[in-house]
Amino acid sequence: MSSGTGMTDADGRPVPITVIVDAHIPATVTAGGTDPTAPDDDPASTAPDGDPTLAARIGIRLTPPAGELVWSCTPEAARRLAAELLRAAEEAENAPAGRPVTVGAGELRRGDVRDGDRAMTVESARTDGSTVHITWKSGAGRSWTQAYAADAAITLKRRLPEGR
Repeated sequence: MSSGTGMTDADGRPVPITVIVDAHIPATVTAGGTDPTAPDDDPASTAPDGDPTLAARIGIRLTPPAGELVWSCTPEAARRLAAELLRAAEEAENAPAGRPVTVGAGELRRGDVRDGDRAMTVESARTDGSTVHITWKSGAGRSWTQAYAADAAITLKRRLPEGR
């Protein structure tokens, strides 16, 4: 990963992120044993030679303006973190906007959800001169195509971020 991830600190400044895989990133060792965050049943928490302090680790380095932070975890913990981040991203994208937004039919893009009683999501949009052909998909899974003038106002309940 690089600083182009869109991650920012609390003040809105970009935070470069580096992710590395290294079998030599030491796990945290406490008085009671090895990494307290690694589950005992995690096979990745022990290196092939049996030394739990040299297990394969995923390193995450954040470099905000205030100073560098370095974290590491087992591959299994990295998968759990990725799953939680994915769940949170989907929840944030699926949250209803504060108020509906109106766009021209020519500006519709895949994933936009039309405002109304029934869920209708844009599957695709194709422009043919001054006409836009929108393929909608219902919450029940049915699809259909409707033609609109490119400047026809369409009110959306939710709009995915640009580039999705």
